[in-house]
Amino acid sequence: MDLTDVGRIAAEDSYLAVVATTRADGTVQASVVNAGILAHPLSGEPVLAFVTYGRAKLSNLRARPRATVVFRSGWQWAAVEGDGQIVGPDDPLAGFDPSGLPALLRSIFRAAGGTHDDWEAFDRAMADEHRAAVLVRPVRVYSNAGA
Repeated sequence: MDLTDVGRIAAEDSYLAVVATTRADGTVQASVVNAGILAHPLSGEPVLAFVTYGRAKLSNLRARPRATVVFRSGWQWAAVEGDGQIVGPDDPLAGFDPSGLPALLRSIFRAAGGTHDDWEAFDRAMADEHRAAVLVRPVRVYSNAGA
């Protein structure tokens, strides 16, 4: 199982995924996002990415930068566990030009199956909402494929 297999399962159900992060008390915080696979903007390595403004996810990832992302299609599922990096207006990434954030958010949106008729309006909404990109470098990828 690798990210190519994960991408196939993701595409089968609109790239919807459950993202789990860890709260300070050790409990799990989970929510649903659209996520996709793309090249890391600095290293070029494949990463799983999503866009969020969720205070809980971002706070958890700032303090404990690990996430598990699970996609499903019917009874088939795939999970990606890894190290999360935040790239956003409140979370600059060393070596990444902040002026590239709108293009990165667009790329993630498209990788997660999104389309838009007015990219300027999209960019404004992302900026107004302080949306950030979350890039998850896979450490462990697994599924029930073949089970």
